[in-house]
Amino acid sequence: MATDTAKYKFNHSMLRVKDPKQSVKFYEFLGMKLIKTMKNPDAKFDLYYLAYDSPKAASHGNHWTDREGIIELTHNYGTESDPEYNITNGNTEPYKGFGHVCVSVDNIQAACQRLEDAGYKFQKKLTDGRMRSIAFALDPNGYWVELIAQNPVEQTENVNETDIQTYRMNHTMIRVKDHEKSLNFYQDVMGMKLQRISENKDAKFNLYFLSYGPDAPKQSSNGVNPIADREGVLELTWNYGTENDANFKYHNGNDQPQGFGHICITVDDLDAACSRFEDKKVTWKKRLTDGRMKDIAFVLDPDNYWIEIVQNEKLKQRCNW
Repeated sequence: MATDTAKYKFNHSMLRVKDPKQSVKFYEFLGMKLIKTMKNPDAKFDLYYLAYDSPKAASHGNHWTDREGIIELTHNYGTESDPEYNITNGNTEPYKGFGHVCVSVDNIQAACQRLEDAGYKFQKKLTDGRMRSIAFALDPNGYWVELIAQNPVEQTENVNETDIQTYRMNHTMIRVKDHEKSLNFYQDVMGMKLQRISENKDAKFNLYFLSYGPDAPKQSSNGVNPIADREGVLELTWNYGTENDANFKYHNGNDQPQGFGHICITVDDLDAACSRFEDKKVTWKKRLTDGRMKDIAFVLDPDNYWIEIVQNEKLKQRCNW
């Protein structure tokens, strides 16, 4: 048995939601399509998978396991009518950890205006602060959705149109305590490539962007972020000095209060991949052989975030998802 990490895909990011109707409506408004629903009435939860799927999308028509840039919404029955049920968005103390998902858009001014006109709120509008090329919208659960530009902002400022079919679910951001440990884990163990580093020495934090697939160009043809047109990017945010604090840790979203659940990697051969992870001496949350579900495994990263491991059904058929 062999496994090739070059065939892995950063498939999805899971977010728990209070009311699935509101959340699905929001992400559909952003241009995503509900490509799969998994109902689990016995366990009293349902899963909703959303992805960009227009003819202009990066993985149009692919099986859900053969994609990148999916958002999985998890709904536990009854939360929508429970006034006490609240989700942590990962950005409030003392529960910081997960930061945001990010959608790249063709015209950031028009995209933001469209969201605002529809009544959606913002954590940061384009005009707020110093950075005038990114915004953060809020989804119905208070999760941050970053919006970044695929085209130079100055080229689109006088254009009032945006084509949601060209959008990409670009990246997912998680905060990490020790950047060296995390970079080693995601490159050596998970097989991702470090595509870009953004150093912010004055503000004392760095951003590291990793993905599968080809190496990104150092500069894009139009001068914007060279990986803005991709899906399946993982952004690691490291704040200087956290690695030296023995008591410091991030909230993984699965301890109470809950919110973000996991990221998911699909692999070419699930058994071989898990055997390789075993050889790499990973910390397991769930081995393939644990419990009733024999088609998924969960690995823990250095910050205790959960990483789901699933078979890419295009490469090898394993189960009838």
